[in-house]
Amino acid sequence: MAQKQQMKHALQQCIDAQKDELHSLSRDIWSNPELAGNETQAHDRLVRFFSRDKTWTVDSHYKLPTAFRAVWDQVGGRERALNVGFLSEYDALPGIGHACGHNLIAEVGAAAALGLKAALENQSELLQPVKITVLGTPAEEAIGGKIDLIKAGAFADMDLVFMAHPAQQDAPFLPGVALDEVIVKYYGKASHASAYPWEGVNALDAAVLAYNNLSALRQQLKPEWRLHGIIKHGGEKPNIIPAYTELEYYLRTPLVKDLFDLKAKAEACFRAAAVATGCQVEIIYPYNSYYNILPIATLANLYKNNGEALGIQFPEQPNNFSDFGNVSYVVPGIHPFFYICTDALNHTEEYAVAAGAEKAQLYTLRTAKALAMTAVDVVCSPDLLRKVREDFSQAKLKQGKHLEGTDTSLTAP
Repeated sequence: MAQKQQMKHALQQCIDAQKDELHSLSRDIWSNPELAGNETQAHDRLVRFFSRDKTWTVDSHYKLPTAFRAVWDQVGGRERALNVGFLSEYDALPGIGHACGHNLIAEVGAAAALGLKAALENQSELLQPVKITVLGTPAEEAIGGKIDLIKAGAFADMDLVFMAHPAQQDAPFLPGVALDEVIVKYYGKASHASAYPWEGVNALDAAVLAYNNLSALRQQLKPEWRLHGIIKHGGEKPNIIPAYTELEYYLRTPLVKDLFDLKAKAEACFRAAAVATGCQVEIIYPYNSYYNILPIATLANLYKNNGEALGIQFPEQPNNFSDFGNVSYVVPGIHPFFYICTDALNHTEEYAVAAGAEKAQLYTLRTAKALAMTAVDVVCSPDLLRKVREDFSQAKLKQGKHLEGTDTSLTAP
């Protein structure tokens, strides 16, 4: 117990000592917002941040053009170490910059990693050596960069993974929701709408029928399921039978297994509209599916206890979504949310201002400390590590048969 408390004290001192450098890192990312997949300046800034300490091995452009990896190994790779991961996001939103606070996620990941490293240095009594991996994960907002990194094997040797996301309140765990985006294209045949409409095949009729099919379907959906969309393209002119139409829909469910069911129901609606009108239909899922976050109760409770020791209060908060959910199916981890001294909602201009403000720093670094302290609890206790792994196995089992035999990209059957 005394050893663990000393380690927690050391990591807090380390984070406090580097608060100016950490704030500068966050501020630089905030001042140069870059969209998903184009985060070149943020990538370079984080690579420079870790490269200044030669005990970190830093890989730029790691598996994705704007991803990176920084690794510190307690025993220099001489034996298998417990690999503890911290994730940093840094993509911004179109038009409103860092209105989801990903500059602060980058800072939390960096700060927690530095803190844990400070706690572990000169510790020779742990039963298993520890390795720290900081993974820069781009493109959360658009395509789910973490999912591409899973497919590329970036998480293959991690034992635990930690990150935290800014919000309106602190929360040790939120399940999130599973999310898919679908594009539906109908192909018909153009014809003059007045002179000889019988020669045409009306793609707009297909789009409208599909929209109405889905509206009727909602009556039979579970209360927590959501589907909502728009007709993006409905034709060219009123006197031309539309030969092409396009819809865009989002499908959301609390659990990944339910998402597969909702997708099947929605696709039946899309195809039925094509049959009824004689159109051809193309159904496209343009991006990675986002999955709900698996609950690891042991980690959530440890984080809550450490957070409360630092003065964090934990009211409840609504669901959210993140590509961390997919990570939680391959590595046991935690994704708490943290207050940044604003009541503004994420994805607003007001939240973007708050994410770059000085007053957000207290809450950001406090969260980083709680994450690192939680990691200390686990690396110091084989029993806790075993319990985390049991939680992980049980959480995956509860997802049901849909996950059997799937790879780490979790493609729907």
